[in-house]
Amino acid sequence: MNPEFAPFEYKTLVNGKDTIVGSDVKLAQAIADELGVKLELSPMSFDNVLSSLQTGKADIAISGISVTEERKKTFDFSDPYYKANNVLIIKNEQLNTFSSIKSLAGKTIAAQKGSVQESVIKDQIPDATLISLTSNGNMITELQAGTVDAVILEKPIAEGYIKNNPGLTLAKIELDSSDTDSYAVAFSKNNDILKKKINKVVKELVTSGKYATYVQEAYESNTSE
Repeated sequence: MNPEFAPFEYKTLVNGKDTIVGSDVKLAQAIADELGVKLELSPMSFDNVLSSLQTGKADIAISGISVTEERKKTFDFSDPYYKANNVLIIKNEQLNTFSSIKSLAGKTIAAQKGSVQESVIKDQIPDATLISLTSNGNMITELQAGTVDAVILEKPIAEGYIKNNPGLTLAKIELDSSDTDSYAVAFSKNNDILKKKINKVVKELVTSGKYATYVQEAYESNTSE
């Protein structure tokens, strides 16, 4: 996983130790418990998450991964466990300036390298310039510095950054998230036994409301630090 997706996965100090926490971590632990194995978290940049799964360096990828038809060609996915919308983060003073897709023509928008948000910008805001960066934190820094005009992220992640950075806000621009808003666990193809066990855990956490609670608890914890 890429631990820069609060509240899903992020790093914080626990008893003085740098630790990866978040709702996806709890999901991963629940899957490990179901499988009867010890959970080992491997932090890496998002663009390496799926490639590490493809090369066999990881068995499962859980990192706010959106299910797309293109990714289905290479990987298998669990049932969806969360749905989120894509949003744009801008500076407070630009709220009235950037009020439509048209107003972003010729502007620069940062997306995380390897994410589906890159395609969202290319498809829905083609007149803007896409800047692909490895780190979410770096994207926010570039926005604050004025190097980019906007940043695209999933709404829960964006809200966390805005809560911790009062100079930023959500643009009042609606993006189509119909093809990119379902998070699921990714793993290699032709592993039906693993898929069945993962889906069992996903169903239990989603139908019981536990996963939604995990997201809210992680959000509150992250924004109160």
